[in-house]
Amino acid sequence: MHILGISAYYHDSAAALITDGEIVAAAQEERFTRKKHDHNFPSHAVNYCLQEAGLKPGDLECVVFYDKPFVKFERILETYFGTSPFGIRSFLKAMPLWLKKKLWLPDIIAEDLGYEGPVLFAEHHESHAASAYYPSPFDEAAVLTIDGVGEWATNTIGSGSGTGLEILEEITFPHSLGLLYSAFTHFTGFEVNSGEYKVMGLAPYGEPTYAVAILDEIVDLKPDGSYRLDLSFFDFAAGLKMTSRRFERLFGGPARAPDGPITRREMDLARSIQEVTEEIMVRQARHAREVTGSRNLCMAGGVALNCVGNGRVLREGIFDRIWIQPAAGDAGGALGAALAVWHGREGGARPPLAGRDRQKGSLLGPEFSDGEISAFLEGVGARPERLSDDDLVERDADLLAEGRVVGWFQGRMEFGPRALGNRSILGDPRSETMQSTMNLKIKFRESFRPFAPSVLLERCGDYFDLDVESPYMLLVAPVREEILRPLGDAEASLDGLDELRVPRSSIPAVTHVDCSARIQTVDREDNPLYRALVEAFERRTGCGLLVNTSFNVRGEPIVCTPADAYACFERTGMDALALGPFLIQKADRGGTTWERSRSPGSSGAS
Repeated sequence: MHILGISAYYHDSAAALITDGEIVAAAQEERFTRKKHDHNFPSHAVNYCLQEAGLKPGDLECVVFYDKPFVKFERILETYFGTSPFGIRSFLKAMPLWLKKKLWLPDIIAEDLGYEGPVLFAEHHESHAASAYYPSPFDEAAVLTIDGVGEWATNTIGSGSGTGLEILEEITFPHSLGLLYSAFTHFTGFEVNSGEYKVMGLAPYGEPTYAVAILDEIVDLKPDGSYRLDLSFFDFAAGLKMTSRRFERLFGGPARAPDGPITRREMDLARSIQEVTEEIMVRQARHAREVTGSRNLCMAGGVALNCVGNGRVLREGIFDRIWIQPAAGDAGGALGAALAVWHGREGGARPPLAGRDRQKGSLLGPEFSDGEISAFLEGVGARPERLSDDDLVERDADLLAEGRVVGWFQGRMEFGPRALGNRSILGDPRSETMQSTMNLKIKFRESFRPFAPSVLLERCGDYFDLDVESPYMLLVAPVREEILRPLGDAEASLDGLDELRVPRSSIPAVTHVDCSARIQTVDREDNPLYRALVEAFERRTGCGLLVNTSFNVRGEPIVCTPADAYACFERTGMDALALGPFLIQKADRGGTTWERSRSPGSSGAS
């Protein structure tokens, strides 16, 4: 039985296909259209999923949408009527998409796919919960979902057991932890639904100066993690902005302009909202444990991508084990919607564990044959070396040990926002200049953004205070004290972004300013070729990890095709590209210094 799940029309549209409960394929639309966070109907992602399984639309049992548009529309109308006439501009801006697209989904699906079967609708947070529980390795678990808003729910606690999944408690709009965090994202000058990672990365440079004000004035937080927002500080319900004038008065003036300097205020605001968010997550996790009695926790929703908060929940010891959906945001809702129908409506069994979980390493996107890659390279006039897997690994390990930056394009593309070793840019974590080189000459993004380590699973404890697997780069943990570097008096006195200049450990490129790291553990089961590369680097250097960042530049999605990867390689400071079995080095063509020739938001991918 083949079930197709779809998410669309908010952000991160995606499609996912399951067959008898097994995940066959999943991908975000942005990877095909090259429009970051593309919200449009995921035609390309749907076509990929069907092609991957060798199916036609008529082979589908049903198509499932990840939320219920009419219920959401009811909430929007009720909100606008309740704030009238102040919401009229926002209302008029929103209505065309609703009246032309969102309320006509069965017709759009039938027309776009040539599909004549049933179209079903799951609830938004049901989709998130299903995406978290059903692919997890647990036979029973508490399920926590946290995001901006679905139909009405913004936050739920559920319980999964066997093939059953039940939502037990919820918090409803307009009270939303996701929208609260997004309000601070906007206020610190970053883009909502995209810049939340930047707030999380900026937080360690600040102090929680405003945390008390947030909890005293804005958030009425209860011991069980439930909360209510003082809506006078916000404008998201009625207007076109996230925050109100009262918010500006509380925090000393208007929001930072997107191109404005980052000041002490923004650093302290980021640290403050991060600490408040972590406290809410911890309290909700404790309450979920009390309500369900389970020692396992599954998480999804956009806030579950806050890997610092996830790490805090883990360290509190509330649960024995935690599993977080790698595509925790709206993209993962497509997968959850399909799984919810298979297990709920169809009564389908959960397939056997495929390794540590049923997510298949989240390597669920397109892959390209050696012949396809070869034909592309020939078409652009490239003259690569073709190597065996063993030789490719050894050569790339040599380059990385020499301090070169390598683009690594292999196998199936990752589903979710993290590159996990198939669409990655890699570097030497021991280098004191690698973090700034990657940020400024390759990623073209803010200098304070940290990079993640891909560490051999069995070596994780040698570098980090983490004793569980973290295959999806969704947990932050402290760097072990033994490898930290003592700071001199002058270094210790540095403040703000000046702290970037200080190496803090023997792996400075992946050690954040607060001596933490966002960790990806690598084992043989999920990704043997990538594992072999990290092992080869360890043989040369004694260092069992690599810098791993997503294969893209600021403002663009992660690369999908060989053409995307080659275009990114050509216009950045990468030294080499491993494109399937083919190795290309810029030095081979007489040049080693490559600077970006386009604006940060442009796309040169074909």
